[in-house]
Amino acid sequence: MAENTKKQGSSRYEKKKPVVKPKPKSTSHWFRNSVLVFMVGSGFLLVSYLGYLDYNVRAQFEGKRWAIPARVYASPVELYAGYNLTAAKFEELLSALHYRQEVHLSSEGTYFRNGAQISVKTREFTFWDQKQPSTVIRVNFNASGIANIVDATQTQDLAIVRLDPVQIGSFYPAIKEDRILIKLEEAPDALIKGLLASEDRDFYQHIGISFKGIARALWMNTLAGHTVQGGSTITQQLVKNFYLTSERSLTRKIKEALMALILEYRYSKDEILEAYLNEIYLGQDGASAVHGFGLASEFYFGSALKDLPLEHIASLIALVRGPSEYDPRRYAERSVQRRNLVLEKMHEEGYITKQQLAKATAKPLNVIANTHRSTNRYPGFLDLVKRQLRQDYKEQDLTSEGLRIFTTLDTRIQDTLEATVINKLNQLEKLPKANGLEAAAVVTRRDGGEIAALVSGREVSSAGFNRALDAVRPIGSLIKPVVYLTALEYPNKYTITTPVSDSAIFIKGANGNDWSPKNYDHQEHGMVSLHSALAHSYNLATVRIGMDVGVARVAKTLRSMGITRPVDLFPSFLLGASAHTPMEVAEIYQTLAGDGFSTPLKGIRAVVAADGARLQSYPFTVRQVLDPAVTYIVNTMLQEVMREGTGRSAYSAFPANYGLVGKTGTTNDAKDSWFAGYTGDYLSVVWIGRDDNKPAGLTGATGALQVWTSLMKQISTQPVTLIQPDNIKMAWIDPANGLLANEHCAGAKVYPFVAGSTPDDYSPCVDAPANSFETLINGLLPNN
Repeated sequence: MAENTKKQGSSRYEKKKPVVKPKPKSTSHWFRNSVLVFMVGSGFLLVSYLGYLDYNVRAQFEGKRWAIPARVYASPVELYAGYNLTAAKFEELLSALHYRQEVHLSSEGTYFRNGAQISVKTREFTFWDQKQPSTVIRVNFNASGIANIVDATQTQDLAIVRLDPVQIGSFYPAIKEDRILIKLEEAPDALIKGLLASEDRDFYQHIGISFKGIARALWMNTLAGHTVQGGSTITQQLVKNFYLTSERSLTRKIKEALMALILEYRYSKDEILEAYLNEIYLGQDGASAVHGFGLASEFYFGSALKDLPLEHIASLIALVRGPSEYDPRRYAERSVQRRNLVLEKMHEEGYITKQQLAKATAKPLNVIANTHRSTNRYPGFLDLVKRQLRQDYKEQDLTSEGLRIFTTLDTRIQDTLEATVINKLNQLEKLPKANGLEAAAVVTRRDGGEIAALVSGREVSSAGFNRALDAVRPIGSLIKPVVYLTALEYPNKYTITTPVSDSAIFIKGANGNDWSPKNYDHQEHGMVSLHSALAHSYNLATVRIGMDVGVARVAKTLRSMGITRPVDLFPSFLLGASAHTPMEVAEIYQTLAGDGFSTPLKGIRAVVAADGARLQSYPFTVRQVLDPAVTYIVNTMLQEVMREGTGRSAYSAFPANYGLVGKTGTTNDAKDSWFAGYTGDYLSVVWIGRDDNKPAGLTGATGALQVWTSLMKQISTQPVTLIQPDNIKMAWIDPANGLLANEHCAGAKVYPFVAGSTPDDYSPCVDAPANSFETLINGLLPNN
């Protein structure tokens, strides 16, 4: 026990072990690690972001940089001595081509008028078949048109001069931007120097952003008390236009600077400058944005960039700071001030002399009128062009590859057609029951089937339902020449003078669909000659002929003339119950105008790639589908329609010997008014009616023929001369009995017959000689 006590007591004297407290954790390591993680993460994000920006910069800059819309051109005007064109109309044409008046003709696309003489410096232009250089010509006019054309550089007469064509429209991508691409070496030296002097004098020294330029801009703006100078480099401006939106924010400016650095690292200064010249936004042409100096030159001055004088180049450079603020058409004074400032900066940098400065600043702006060159001026015709192009090209090709499409449109004829349609519809609506009228018309060149003009509706300047291509309406009596063509293919049975019965006819149809047609005048005319039946558009005689040869046979003739639309083989087909578009009707009558040879109607001549390579041509194609002799006979019958029949009112505007060929068409209840016919140079089809298919109150003669006559009087210069085929024989016929006659028989006329189908017997008015018929008429027959 004592021992235990001792042990317990001795513990008091033992040295106590010190208590070790845990050291507080150091925060320096945690902070350092966090910063390190942050920096690594930020660096990774920055590198990733820079990689992303680098990818985007390269993808767009090295790939397809711009979607260039296809440009659509009208048929070029060809000038020659004798061309029916007045000096005033020629000036209108030059205005449409954006030529500007200038006494000295110092650049392409300029002209000057001195009385009856107009001097022109034409533009260099690459057509589908050749490149035409610029030249200076003098066009002299007299009372009838162009007297002669002189090459002013060689003082010799020119046989023909082809002007650069009018641009009538463009096919745009989703973003409506337009530009004319230029190479850096094509840019005028004054343009490059002017940009460097006014926008970025350190361009060839900085790395994409210019700290010197920023400092200079801050200093100048501080002194002025407001923003007078920007610090953005040309590279930054390109980034802003090419890659970014117009948003104004710090993050966008940082992004702009980073992309500018990448652009400078990846590409040469010249590559950047060339892209800038083509990308910079310089104005607005209606709904289309004008980008690049190439297009801006034509938009504001009507000239190629390479031909601009110093003062015009400075005006374009002035637009860089704000196309709307310095628009020379809206703010001329402000534009002049900015232009002169650009010129002064060029002088300060030693790029131009003091004399050049004084001369350029003294010049007026001299911009051309804004005629909205990118506007699709003729939407109906352009719709046709686009449909024909889609047979060979994808939509993306039409809106991004910079194709140049040369069409067959004649702007003079198109403008005349539009004005005529509007004027005549206004007049016709003053008649009783004629209201709410619409119209469609197609004009072709008789010799080749090229479409010279097209109107798709009364509102000629707006797109919408294209009646010329899509309005499928019954064609009425326009079908009758097809019936007579079919009958005359049987010359042993039908000739031009064959008597036919124009009397009531009853046709029993299937399922009780009986039909008893009537004449328009509700009269019967008894026995009439074949040519009289067509000339006076007798329904009853036509139905009898058609039923005799067969409805299916008539439909086959129609298909041979270019119609692919299915038709119902009912008897009413013989009187035009079959519905077709004005374009299809033009195809039918083009075959008649082509003497039995079918020529597909076309609106395009050629398609050329942006680099000038010819991609597609639309050559003249023709094939014989009708007997030329039969076609000749029907055409002479259609001439009788115009002289004595339903189309005779047209001769109030034409000489009696003009040889007009045509046919009126009217449908039930006067719902559709049609006329189709041709002169020596043009064929035209006109339809008038209402979109709701209610009666229009017009016949073919009182409606469509009035438009046709007014139009053709204005555009046609050639009468019709029908070419007589070898197997056509002409014969004098006594109209009283349809027998052979001579010039001494009262009322006798000369008619064409397929060889071997002339009558065998002589009329009593002829003391029949013993010699042959050919001897009888030799030397007596006029040339039809």
